[in-house]
Amino acid sequence: MITIRRSADRGQADHGWLKSMHTFSFADYHDPAHMGFGNLRVINEDRIAPGTGFGTHGHRDMEIISYVLDGALAHQDSMGNGAAILPGEVQRMTAGTGVRHSEFNHAQGSATHFLQIWLLPAAGGLPPGYEQKAFSDADKRGKLRLVAAPGGVDGAVTLNADASIRAGLFDGDESATLALPAGRKTWVHVARGSITANGHALQAGDAIGLVGEPQLVLEQGSGAEVLVFDLAA
Repeated sequence: MITIRRSADRGQADHGWLKSMHTFSFADYHDPAHMGFGNLRVINEDRIAPGTGFGTHGHRDMEIISYVLDGALAHQDSMGNGAAILPGEVQRMTAGTGVRHSEFNHAQGSATHFLQIWLLPAAGGLPPGYEQKAFSDADKRGKLRLVAAPGGVDGAVTLNADASIRAGLFDGDESATLALPAGRKTWVHVARGSITANGHALQAGDAIGLVGEPQLVLEQGSGAEVLVFDLAA
């Protein structure tokens, strides 16, 4: 079974300093037909205006991934971490028993464009945690690079969820085929550019969900950056 989620059909929020597109129900956007996919709960495409950001706020029992597309995201949290997240870097924060953090765009001339991703954890009440790693364009060019996974296998950031995330960059004749395990769900999000997934043409912001499909075939990319989620059913 294949489900296509078009960019234009996502929820939208414009707070002035923040423009956000919600793939799944979030905050004031509620769509019973799009509450998540497997244990993937949130994909928000956020654009933060220069000199603004999210003030200190709290989370519990969630695996939170930040994936920056353009600009920089300044992060500070109650665990003592402080870092700038740049394009090509993946940050994982385990909210666990409770964490507070802030995220800002300190640049004066450009917006920060990033994906905020929430996954349900494998267990509640985990100790809060933080990890950040960089993955070069060469690592992702014409292939799907594992960037987040349980146990941090293959150099990925450690994900405390029954899920994994791969990232890939595709142009022209570049393609990738991924065998999909039975009994799992797969979600493909196009972060930028355009690409064909299992014969379906997708544009930036579009997504496709696959259940019971034997494989994922990505091809005909044009400036495409793609995230592929392997998820619990």
